Amino acid sequence: MANYIGGSAPAMAAQVADGMVLLAANALRTFSPAELNLLRQEIEKLQREARAVVPPADDALAQQARNRKIARLGTALQVIGHQLTAKR
Repeated sequence: MANYIGGSAPAMAAQVADGMVLLAANALRTFSPAELNLLRQEIEKLQREARAVVPPADDALAQQARNRKIARLGTALQVIGHQLTAKR
């Protein structure tokens, strides 16, 4: 069983999106491929939701926050993808 930070894959994905948790290869070593795939699915879902939110054009702070969230989720997906290919 994986030690998801926050207790579950959706909770960990939400913490990654908020910037509370940064994923690194060392933190994911104990996760099985199935657990990594579950986390990847949750992060992809949050990334789709973040992309669907379009802040007003004149609200630069909201646009920056949205872009940071999307970037954090994209980086987490890259780390998970790398970890999945390394475990094969």
